[in-house]
Amino acid sequence: MTETKARAALVDWIAPARTALLIVDMQADFAMAEGVLGRAGVDLSSVPAALAAADRLARAARAAGTPVIFVGLQTSAETDSPAWSERLRRLGDSAGACLCRQGQAGADFVGPQPAPGERVIAKTRYSGFFNTDLHATLTAMKVDTLVVCGLTTECCVDCTVRDAFQLDYQVFIPADACAAYEPDLHAGALKALALNCAIVVEAHDVIAAWARS
Repeated sequence: MTETKARAALVDWIAPARTALLIVDMQADFAMAEGVLGRAGVDLSSVPAALAAADRLARAARAAGTPVIFVGLQTSAETDSPAWSERLRRLGDSAGACLCRQGQAGADFVGPQPAPGERVIAKTRYSGFFNTDLHATLTAMKVDTLVVCGLTTECCVDCTVRDAFQLDYQVFIPADACAAYEPDLHAGALKALALNCAIVVEAHDVIAAWARS
């Protein structure tokens, strides 16, 4: 299929009546200098552009009538399983042990913000589908197609997309509305997901399709 035909088809593939926009883990601990990872010295330079692209997607989705769903990590001592905690201990990862604690500023969404009435899904693992009601929510909305963006490409975006595909959703990933802290991780994750689970696009293509719907 030519690029022109693919863009034309995108209007039907991600029609608002069948599609939801998932914004995954765009939260302070993953994105801000004052967050846990920023304080730990992680290079966050790739994040602002992804936040801006995701915000444009959210505004375009709302204008087109496409549901917007925010998915965010919300952890506590009670949700830290033995395997989760032991892996971090073995890695000496003290920062990872306190990411996105419930009720703390690090769990706050940054960039695009939930609008009144929009669904917010709290999760305790990488995938937005693990031990949440995300699938039931989408089923009730009669959604069979997802546009997924967020942080980070190789972790929570990857896990959410793989689970979505296993549940028979059609998945589209706007590459520029996702970010990883290392360029090769971002590129590698997108390459693997495009090979196996999703169609990789750019945010402006999704926005244009919704504007034409």
